[in-house]
Amino acid sequence: MNPLKAAERRRSQAYLARYTHRVAISNHRLVSMADGNVTFRWKDYAHGNKKRTMTVTADEFLRRFLLHTLPRGFVRIRHFGFLSARRRREFIAVSRQLLAEAPRPRPPTPTTTPPPPTTWPCPCCGGTMIILEKLTAQQIRLRSAEWKNLIDSS
Repeated sequence: MNPLKAAERRRSQAYLARYTHRVAISNHRLVSMADGNVTFRWKDYAHGNKKRTMTVTADEFLRRFLLHTLPRGFVRIRHFGFLSARRRREFIAVSRQLLAEAPRPRPPTPTTTPPPPTTWPCPCCGGTMIILEKLTAQQIRLRSAEWKNLIDSS
């Protein structure tokens, strides 16, 4: 292999590894990136947990990878809360103390019965009509347009 291509390949893998480290795919699962294709390992759960490799285009790999990234403002659960690294030991000790206490009685829940479902009499037979689906105004407009296209005989 050309030494320049090998160096470029290592740089691209290192660059890609920075963004994949412990996010959606771990570094050891990336096999290669060459000619605009990315090869990675995956576990086929449907066929006895066999380890297989898959080669996809770089665009498809990035599309799949971005499906696993969080939107701006969201954080991964393990980085906050009582299990956050900063005060984990302190919070776990407090949690253990609280769990060792006798459980407190819960306040009684209000016993209200849900209102009966709204029913309408059928204009033809007088029987009870059953709601099959509730539609928004936009859904009604879309469906009526679809029916007009089906019925149009011109």
